[in-house]
Amino acid sequence: MADEKGSNPAKAVSQLREDRLKAALKANLARRKAQSRQREQGLRQEKTEPGRTGQEKDA
Repeated sequence: MADEKGSNPAKAVSQLREDRLKAALKANLARRKAQSRQREQGLRQEKTEPGRTGQEKDA
């Protein structure tokens, strides 16, 4: 990678930016997937709890 910086700095900067964006996208997708799993698991628990409809709020 040191050779790339010496030959064409604009290309190296562009590649670094692209790598950074790819990593951010991957992290965002992983976080959204985890949130979705938690939400889905919470819905399953509400359905399996006897006497709870999911509409009630505890005071």
